[in-house]
Amino acid sequence: MVATIRYEDIVKIPKALLHDHLDGGLRPATIVDLAAEVGHELPTTDPEALGRWFADAADSGSLERYLETFAHTVAVMQTAPALRRVARECALDLAADGVVYAEVRFAPEQHLERDLSLDEVVEAVLAGFAEGTALAVDAGLGIRVGTLLTAMRHAARSQEIAELAVRHRDAGVVGFDIAGAEAGFPPTRHLDAFEYLQRENFHFTIHAGEAFGLPSIWQAIQWCGADRLGHGVRIVDDIAPDGSLGRLAAYVRDKRIPLELCPSSNVQTGAVDSIADHPIGLLRDLRFRVTVNTDNRLMSGTSMSREMALLVEAFGYGWKELQWFTINAMKSAFIPFDERLRIIDEVIKPAYAKLLA
Repeated sequence: MVATIRYEDIVKIPKALLHDHLDGGLRPATIVDLAAEVGHELPTTDPEALGRWFADAADSGSLERYLETFAHTVAVMQTAPALRRVARECALDLAADGVVYAEVRFAPEQHLERDLSLDEVVEAVLAGFAEGTALAVDAGLGIRVGTLLTAMRHAARSQEIAELAVRHRDAGVVGFDIAGAEAGFPPTRHLDAFEYLQRENFHFTIHAGEAFGLPSIWQAIQWCGADRLGHGVRIVDDIAPDGSLGRLAAYVRDKRIPLELCPSSNVQTGAVDSIADHPIGLLRDLRFRVTVNTDNRLMSGTSMSREMALLVEAFGYGWKELQWFTINAMKSAFIPFDERLRIIDEVIKPAYAKLLA
């Protein structure tokens, strides 16, 4: 079955992406252009070499070191035109990779160095996504982009960012998130924000169970009420060698809480040793609500097509499994049910039916 799946065919099939960081997916050439405009010094101004530098610097086995690479991308995303360009190119790049639905997240509080307000930051990004989506449609590539607003878990602006997300909910913001180093910064530090979002009937996911273990996942779900788990890979720590589930793992599976798994990123940050060793295989076999994601396309030198191709190679997956991952993601999206259903029934299933016939 593996031999029948070609990379160029994976690129063409519809894909759904739930966990992708805007500041982790810039085109290297764009970073060079924007850095020249603001006078930011880069490791190199050769786009190809810069792309390699990001991948190498991120490939350290440490989440903290991985996060340091964002100093360069965030530095060039401090003006409205820059944010608009990055968002526009993000939508176009995802559409070119066959992504028909994407939720892209970013932290507005990190883009205020040149006197933009939080609302102006969000408006610039939303405008860029709208432009990119329109250009993609003109090129015959349909994509729907939803935006997630992220609060940094080591900071103290989560309530403010939560209110910002709700304020822009009718303009394209579909959810909220907290991100950053997990150790020492538990999600319960931001409980007020999560309780506010629940009162506003608003969706949120929480980075949990990536670099830190089961307590992070437990707090995200049981204290904060997360709709999804950003990464959540460490749920495997609650699964015995014989496949039996502990109480937390059983709860996550029973409640169909989506896991936003990011295979290549997990290898880079040291969460797992290799793609072949990634718990995604076990979690899929045990029928958790598993989704496949990119996390940071620049830092991981990856795309949704590449992530799927790696899983095909490591686990022998065929079109049936790739469709399962895709529909899982679409079911778990933070957009209205009828929109999710339309994309599943009118876009995803027909495309896979041709391959499965």
